Amino acid sequence: MQLKLADATQILQRTPATLTAMVAGVPEPWLKCNEGSGTWSTYDIVGHLIHGELTDWIPRVRIILDRGEAQAFEPFDRFAQFREDQSRPISALLDQFTFMRAENVAILQNLKLTCDDLSRRGTHPELGQVTLGQLISSWVVHDMSHLSQVARVTAKQYCHEVGPWRQYMSILKS
Repeated sequence: MQLKLADATQILQRTPATLTAMVAGVPEPWLKCNEGSGTWSTYDIVGHLIHGELTDWIPRVRIILDRGEAQAFEPFDRFAQFREDQSRPISALLDQFTFMRAENVAILQNLKLTCDDLSRRGTHPELGQVTLGQLISSWVVHDMSHLSQVARVTAKQYCHEVGPWRQYMSILKS
C-alpha cells in the first residue's frame, strides 16, 4: 500500500489514545513486567515513544526538508528512556506522550507536504539514503510495532495460567 499522508496522520493521531486505553489504570506490576532480561516493559516502551517524539520523527522531517542529504540524522538513542526518572507514574508519561504527539502531528499537517516532498531524500546514519515518505511510513509502523509489543508483553504474564489454551494463543508463541 502506498503512503497516503492523511491516512498516516490518522494512525499517528490515534496512537496515544490507543496506548492510554491499553495501559492507563493498570496495576504497576503489569506496567513494569517484561519478557526477560534485556527486554522492555510497557513503562519502558512509553518512555521510548516519548524520546522518539523529542528527538526522532519531526527533527528528521525538518532535516530532510531543510538540508536534504547534506546533513545526516543524529543517531537515535533507543535506550534513552532508561536514563529518565523511573518513578514517574504511567499517567504522567501517557499525558506527556499525548501532548507531544499532538504537537508533532500538527507540525506535520502544517507542513502541507506534497507527493514531491515525500520523495525528498535524507541520510540515515546507519541505513544511508532514505526518503521523507519512508520516514513517515516508518513512524506509523513504529507505533504499530510498539502497540503490538505492549499487548505481547502483557499477554505473556498469563502464559502459564491459560493452561492448555496456550496452543491457541498465537501472541504467546512469539
